[in-house]
Amino acid sequence: MHTDPFIAVKSTLYVVATPIGNLRDLTPRALDILAAADVIAAEDTRVTGLLLKQFGLSKPMVSLREHNERAMAERLVARLQAGDIVAQVSDAGTPGVSDPGAQLAAAAHAAGIKVVPIPGASALTTALSGSGFDCAHSLFYGFLPPKTKQRRDALAPLASLPYLTVFYEAPHRIVECLADLAEVYGGDRKALLARELTKTFETLRRAPLAELVEWVKADSNQQRGEFVLVLDAAPPAPVLEASTHDQVLAPLVAELPLKQAVALAQSITGAARNALYERALELKNAQQNQQD
Repeated sequence: MHTDPFIAVKSTLYVVATPIGNLRDLTPRALDILAAADVIAAEDTRVTGLLLKQFGLSKPMVSLREHNERAMAERLVARLQAGDIVAQVSDAGTPGVSDPGAQLAAAAHAAGIKVVPIPGASALTTALSGSGFDCAHSLFYGFLPPKTKQRRDALAPLASLPYLTVFYEAPHRIVECLADLAEVYGGDRKALLARELTKTFETLRRAPLAELVEWVKADSNQQRGEFVLVLDAAPPAPVLEASTHDQVLAPLVAELPLKQAVALAQSITGAARNALYERALELKNAQQNQQD
């Protein structure tokens, strides 16, 4: 016998996406679950209370935040085991996506409790869908470190990836974050700045990073609200002829162990290590054959 997907089931944790701005983005299914829940685990009960009031609902709530998530998860699992319907929400968007929620879902899974996600608004997918970039492959990073050095260190290994990278950022760091992105990714890398998605002053601007930095600096209004940054994939590395770096690589291979020769050649030429290593093997074999 199949359970009706539109009816809330006892002893089930529902992970419910709520609007990120426009209240009409709350789905009918999400509204049904919130109405049926015995308790709502909210990131901020005041914020969720206002949302419920807009839809004529009044439900028992508990606060589930980063600092109390582990302890609250234990309490809520006990309630689920006793038969309660628990709905989990964040202040906006989807719980567990750069918001509290993962520990409760993990605890429910560990206890053998059914977890049902109720999809809906997400700043991540909203920004991607409006970016105009090829979204077949993307990496969602979330929030970057708040300090410049740590932020640049985190960005360095991402800049050459062959797929989109997506970040969230707060208003008081947006200028510095964009400047660091331009420094690490290069000012000509195309990006989308999505601000205040689904809200009154929603802004989507797609441009090279250097242009975005200057545009945001010049308009204090564009430094307010919540941001999603979508960075285009790195361009394909140029294909080099096998002999391009032989002038550097050949004498190193003749005098040094292979790995050391490749490492030095890479530091001199900036070429890809794998390509240099393959060419070094060819040169090494050629040198050995000449000696024989």
